[in-house]
Amino acid sequence: MLTLSPAVRVFVVVAPLDMRGSFDSLAGAVRRLGLDPTDGHLYLFLNKRRRIAKAVWFDGSGWCVLAKRLETGSFQLPTFDETVSQVPIDGASFASLLAGIDFTAARRGWFRRLPSRKRIDTDLRA
Repeated sequence: MLTLSPAVRVFVVVAPLDMRGSFDSLAGAVRRLGLDPTDGHLYLFLNKRRRIAKAVWFDGSGWCVLAKRLETGSFQLPTFDETVSQVPIDGASFASLLAGIDFTAARRGWFRRLPSRKRIDTDLRA
């Protein structure tokens, strides 16, 4: 498990990226967004099908690249505004994203409506 300092922010880049590159191409993609890749924050990129994720991070002494490919399914992003180029997420969301947890499904289906009180009372009388 990757443990990040609370000072490290995680940014998910919205636009898909060709995953053939490594350190320099990922840092260049961060620069094309108008950001500084050496600022100590982690930048996460996904491919078009969202089955491959790569993160680049400069820790002060060198570059770190984290890569993950899902065997089935795809990485599911939290909801975001379509006009932004990157979305900041917290460390827990980053860990959930890498674990393959679906953010959209986590909010549906957990609430089960109980039968109305009137219906229960009439069932007990019978």
